[in-house]
Amino acid sequence: MISFNYENNFNLENEEVLSSWISSVIIAEECKEGDINYIFCDDDYLHKLNVEFLNHDTLTDIISFDYSVGKIVQGDIFISTERVEDNAKDFEVPFSEELQRVLVHGVLHYCGYKDKTEEEAKLMREKENFYLNQLSSN
Repeated sequence: MISFNYENNFNLENEEVLSSWISSVIIAEECKEGDINYIFCDDDYLHKLNVEFLNHDTLTDIISFDYSVGKIVQGDIFISTERVEDNAKDFEVPFSEELQRVLVHGVLHYCGYKDKTEEEAKLMREKENFYLNQLSSN
């Protein structure tokens, strides 16, 4: 089950559409959906998690805690809406598009994709674009 939680004043307008889309990504990747919690927060909230759990003293747009077991994908995905907004401006894309990219990025990690090397990052971006196109064509 996919759930959306809010630790700031942000609210998704289309939870059902996005939840169905994320579920379809998981199925397409031949995985099974477990409990996936998206937690929307601000920079301060996410920075504290980044320092406490990952020992990174930097701002980031997403941190995911992967509790997947085999092909059952599950975990907690924390997203800073402030970072997403800044990144959308930097990349000159609408906020909604950048947010959707981050949403699918987190779940693709759970499906086994990495982005540490240039080659892994390229494949991750291709997968993100593929699924973003599916969402926009519906």
